[in-house]
Amino acid sequence: MLILLAIIGGFVILTLGAEALVRGASAIALRLGIAPLVIGLTIVAFGTSAPELAVSLKSALAGKSGIALGNVIGSNIANIGLILAITALIRPIQVQSQMVRRDIPIMIVASLLFWGLLLDGGLSFWDGALLTTLLFLYLSFSYISTKKGANSEELDERPQKPLLSVLLIIIGIAMLVSGGILFVDGAVELATALGISEVIIGLTIVAIGTSMPELVTSVVAARKGESDIAIGNIVGSNLFNILGILGITALIHPIATGGVQSLDLMVMLVLALLILPFAWSGFRIGRREGGILLAGYLSYIGYLVAQAAA
Repeated sequence: MLILLAIIGGFVILTLGAEALVRGASAIALRLGIAPLVIGLTIVAFGTSAPELAVSLKSALAGKSGIALGNVIGSNIANIGLILAITALIRPIQVQSQMVRRDIPIMIVASLLFWGLLLDGGLSFWDGALLTTLLFLYLSFSYISTKKGANSEELDERPQKPLLSVLLIIIGIAMLVSGGILFVDGAVELATALGISEVIIGLTIVAIGTSMPELVTSVVAARKGESDIAIGNIVGSNLFNILGILGITALIHPIATGGVQSLDLMVMLVLALLILPFAWSGFRIGRREGGILLAGYLSYIGYLVAQAAA
């Protein structure tokens, strides 16, 4: 009963946090003259990825590399196959040309680089240094290339209470982190009690649990008509998971591949590749594309469940 209450309570906190984060981030984007897409790729993406960072660091330091690595791979798979899919099914997502021509290809390259770095058996300190450096360069380039000059019309539309917007972002991120950790802890305890393996827990339960902030935030953003924040959150989270979370974790403690299989990495890469033609077609990810992504994700989860039961 306590485990179920933790899972339900975590989800409620996540929902309220996502609402606060989207409201605050949208207001800040307008006030600072920054494109909502950049806010989605940075502040919102990092905020919703905070649970993954906490879980990966905690797992790596505890010697549970399988959960740390499986969490990131599984989260990236869930972000596209589950979260982007559900968001598109609820409301089709408009995609800016910048996302198609730059950000999605960068996510694909980061996924390939990640796979390549794992070929020697894990991620070392220097691998972590490389990943975090690339994250810093990406963020710097994104901000410089998409900063908009604010004109007088935008000034008139800006919110009058910027401190309230910042406070909403801080509260939202705090609720996403606490809600995500509460949800994950409850789910992991339940899975452990059922005898599910460490890697499977990382790829499925922990990955989905730590991806709940992305799911709730993207759905809330899409329903509010903030498509840039919705898809920017997903692509930005995937980039931050690889370059930031694994980079920071590897800097603190080396990560071994554990029981992660090539199939898991292949599924992550294939889903990343799929959204490029989906988004390029009319610069829109609709319900049909969402259905295809969801079907692929459910097939993968079905395989993992069957493998665990064998």
